[in-house]
Amino acid sequence: MSLRLSTVILPVRRWNEGGRDQWLRAEELGFHTAYTYDHLAWRTFRDGPWFGAVPTLTAAATATERLRLGTLVTSPNFRHPVTLAKELISLDDISHGRITLGIGAGGNGFDATTLLKGDEEPWSPRERADRFGEFVPLLDRLLTEDAVTYEGTFYSAREARNIPGCAQRPRLPFAVAATGPRGMRLAARHGQAWVTTGDPKLFESGTPEQSREAIRGQIDKLGKACAEAGRDVAELDKVLLTGFTPDRNRPLESLDAFVDFAGRHQELGFTELAVHWPIPGSDFAADQAVFEKIATEAAAQLG
Repeated sequence: MSLRLSTVILPVRRWNEGGRDQWLRAEELGFHTAYTYDHLAWRTFRDGPWFGAVPTLTAAATATERLRLGTLVTSPNFRHPVTLAKELISLDDISHGRITLGIGAGGNGFDATTLLKGDEEPWSPRERADRFGEFVPLLDRLLTEDAVTYEGTFYSAREARNIPGCAQRPRLPFAVAATGPRGMRLAARHGQAWVTTGDPKLFESGTPEQSREAIRGQIDKLGKACAEAGRDVAELDKVLLTGFTPDRNRPLESLDAFVDFAGRHQELGFTELAVHWPIPGSDFAADQAVFEKIATEAAAQLG
């Protein structure tokens, strides 16, 4: 299967001061999908501009025609399935069926603490996994059924109406970010794609070879989860969000470096790589000309 190349455009630029131009350029360059992060704030960008994912994608949907659009990733940290479903149905309609929902359990950081009251503690990894395990199946129902009533441990819906549903049928695709067994099971049952950033424990001191071996293990676990769910793992697209393996941003230093990196991960079974749109002075700094050369020429070399 050929390897698709996508990009991640962080929502850090005003729409009329270069933001719109990035999404238009992503379409011109032929990227398969342009994603954005769904956070309240994120890492070193906290004290600078950071815009909302859904309004940004709505604007991108009206500015572009062919480019798929999506989140990498939305999480339960500050989202509720009922309100999120309504926004996604609207966004899928506006885009004429070009939306992919990247979804994950979320993590520590500003999303986990911004809405806390008083001395409340952020959810533990187990609590996040528990919520995620309820969030995804409920969201699946909300996007495929006209009316949903549900009473769970964390979420409820009382006659939640979602007519007319998604433009994509039976619903827009889920790209489920997961590395643990519970998340893998959700990907196997509800995902049209699976997303990984690699093994975070290897980011600081691991090697590219160790990273690929760890990812190979993740894909094996995904295969077992699919088998348990009675599903062929080949049905799921496999997406690598780059920039978080020991390779860091080096694959964007040249076309040859990227083709080598991409080819090695294609051999592991990945069907899509997502690369960050360059942001000068950040961890995602890269030469824009080299980045665009990769976008337009790498696919032909990868086959």
